[in-house]
Amino acid sequence: MSDELVLEMRGIRKEFPGVVANDDVSIQLRRGEVHALLGENGAGKSTLMNILYGLYRPDAGEIRLNGKPVSFASASDAIEAGIGMVHQHFMLIPVMTVAENVVLGTEPVKDGVLLDEASAERRVAEMAKTFNFAVEPGALVQDIGVGQQQRVEIMKALYRNADILILDEPTAVLTPQEAQDLFEILRTLRREGISIIFISHKLKEVLEIADRITVLRRGKTIETVPREGATEESLARAMVGREVLLRVEKQAADTGEVLLEVEDLHVTDDRGIEKVRGVSFQVRAGEIVGIAGVDGNGQTELIEALTGLRRAERGLIRVGGRELHHPSTREALDAGLGHIPEDRQRRGLVLEFSLAENIALHDYATLPDSKWGWLFPGRLVERAKRLIQEFDVRGGGPFTPAGALSGGNQQKLVAAREISRDPQALIAAQPTRGLDVGAIEYLHRRLVTERDEGRAILLVSLELDEILSLSDRILVIYEGEIVGEHGGDVSEEQIGFEMVGVAREVPA
Repeated sequence: MSDELVLEMRGIRKEFPGVVANDDVSIQLRRGEVHALLGENGAGKSTLMNILYGLYRPDAGEIRLNGKPVSFASASDAIEAGIGMVHQHFMLIPVMTVAENVVLGTEPVKDGVLLDEASAERRVAEMAKTFNFAVEPGALVQDIGVGQQQRVEIMKALYRNADILILDEPTAVLTPQEAQDLFEILRTLRREGISIIFISHKLKEVLEIADRITVLRRGKTIETVPREGATEESLARAMVGREVLLRVEKQAADTGEVLLEVEDLHVTDDRGIEKVRGVSFQVRAGEIVGIAGVDGNGQTELIEALTGLRRAERGLIRVGGRELHHPSTREALDAGLGHIPEDRQRRGLVLEFSLAENIALHDYATLPDSKWGWLFPGRLVERAKRLIQEFDVRGGGPFTPAGALSGGNQQKLVAAREISRDPQALIAAQPTRGLDVGAIEYLHRRLVTERDEGRAILLVSLELDEILSLSDRILVIYEGEIVGEHGGDVSEEQIGFEMVGVAREVPA
């Protein structure tokens, strides 16, 4: 990293109706630097980067690239100036190949009009080799994993000669192993002189990869600090404005009757491959049971079968003693299940609906929301106001479209709806994905409270720290089977061995 400044954003201000998203925000980026941008959900990080990328126009302030003032009217202008952005939700075309996605819009041609596929694949292969990206140029995007899709997004930016790369929550959908692979790629890019803005909520990752860290809080710049000397506690305090409890405090579980029971469940995926193979377990009232595993080992198919999103081949599911035979999603919810889905946009929300409408998605047809077929909009709005305040959902009110919220606030909205329904058993899949440390602290405390009030909670998370700190019992899933069951005091090492299919006893 050199001292040469490649980017300065000075006094940036951006207002939306009723909200000041950025209030005199300033940030500097050096050549060959990984600069982390930290802040709570709704702190203004994404707005600031959307201004830099030409998606928004600032109301005030100045942007300088390599010492010269610039103004972007569109993302095309930013790309032309050497700025690339990898969004949290990828923007790839699944039915096209890796190479076709990378060169889209700047395709090499032959005979003046025809796509030169061989040339495109050759160029992408050369780029992959240069930056040590393990991707196959001819593979269809729909057939590759999430980690590889992210590399394709990065390659799209590099192909257009980006020397400033913006990564928005790049590890939110990655396994720990994929995150480490990404960090190796970022270190390679840094050595090549590419400057990176790294937006994240994960303090450990920021301290591992960043050279400097800028913290935003409620739209204002709080501080910029070097990585050396920074700690998780100091960064969390700067983000939230108070001391944050980074560990979960809970009493021993006081368990009751079995509220969620699964027996010999078999589930196949869309290709007919068996992904859940004879899984059996119970979750009692007053306990949190965590499922640990590397992504892709059947967790998604298991959750979908439990919640009526996928038909199980065979097996039994009971909720509160009631047996469910191939339930629909509504039948599963009516039986007493709550579901915080792993994909909030695909499974949790209707992005075009308002916050009030999204909160009422399940209960709109019953009292107090409606009677005799008549809907009471005022009651929906009042409930939305209460839950928005209770769960600190920022970025809008009851009438705001859900799609206008940041990813973290969308997650809080889904959690607010599912917990407020008072389910007997709550399935929480990646419940803190995309949340800041303050929101994670709140949601963890809320899950423990729900447990203590007699709910049965099934926690499915790729964050091993989250599984270890929240769970009263831990089940390890590998290739669709439960390969281990432990109390909450099991070591991370033991769980880690079982997650990769190695049965090994670790000495006490």
